Amino acid sequence: MKIRSDLFAGVVPFVRAAEEKSFGRAAASLGVTTAAVSKAVKKLEEDLGVRLLDRSSRVVELTREGEVFLERCQAAVLGVRGAREAIEGIRSEPRGTVRVTIPVILAPIVVTNLPRIASQYPRLTFRFDVTDRVATLSGGGYDVAVRMGELEDSSLVARLLRRTRWVTVAAPAYLARRAMPKAPDDLAQHDCLRFVGPKGKPVDWTFHDGTRERRSRTVATSGTLLVDHGTSLLDGAKAGLGVAQVLDFMIGDAIQTGALVEVLASSSARGPDIRAVTTRARSRSANIRAFVEFLGDAFR
Repeated sequence: MKIRSDLFAGVVPFVRAAEEKSFGRAAASLGVTTAAVSKAVKKLEEDLGVRLLDRSSRVVELTREGEVFLERCQAAVLGVRGAREAIEGIRSEPRGTVRVTIPVILAPIVVTNLPRIASQYPRLTFRFDVTDRVATLSGGGYDVAVRMGELEDSSLVARLLRRTRWVTVAAPAYLARRAMPKAPDDLAQHDCLRFVGPKGKPVDWTFHDGTRERRSRTVATSGTLLVDHGTSLLDGAKAGLGVAQVLDFMIGDAIQTGALVEVLASSSARGPDIRAVTTRARSRSANIRAFVEFLGDAFR
């Protein structure tokens, strides 16, 4: 059977547009223009004689034919990427671009440590998508995802980067005005600075339940500030606005310098684990091995 030289023409732009549900986001991930992605997909549709994507709304949607074609194309793209990365794994020096998706709260830790890996591997470059949206690794989108919490996909290769702890803090000025909380339930009498999660609702605070098993329990809080940015919670706490609960790695040296005081330390509960995840095929790449090793050092 003769293989066409243009067999893969338009396939990667189509896969990215289908996964992102947007020509613009697909173009950004591929480093080309939106017009180029749209043109490539249109030519692919003309070649196949079917409509793959419905552009009738603001969001790009798959047609029935598009769903069938996407499933086969994703497998093909992953196969080609796996073959390329198997060759990359043979190379002694990592080079090229590592594409990473990472939550907003964790990005500063990684970015501020990048000079270490950049100096070690000068031929590596990095593309970061800083978002709290859980992005897929399939279809050629990202090489590595840094994630918090439990993993739902057991087929991924994961490396534990750090275990975390919930820390409850307040400024000395605030505690001088208000009684020190002795138990989590005392927070009902305090101004609590609350984080708004991705679903738009305030996140309850987490403490251990006092038993030997140290099971976690949540406590509802109320106060003067709702914010969807963790650093702003700390800023409010340092300013004496109220009590905040954050993850331990966010504190920095604020407790050592006296800017903040940890309260309810004996009730502190374990937080979500931080992991680096990649696909089994990409885990063999020299680039990915080097970057995941770097992440392990950055979160140590």
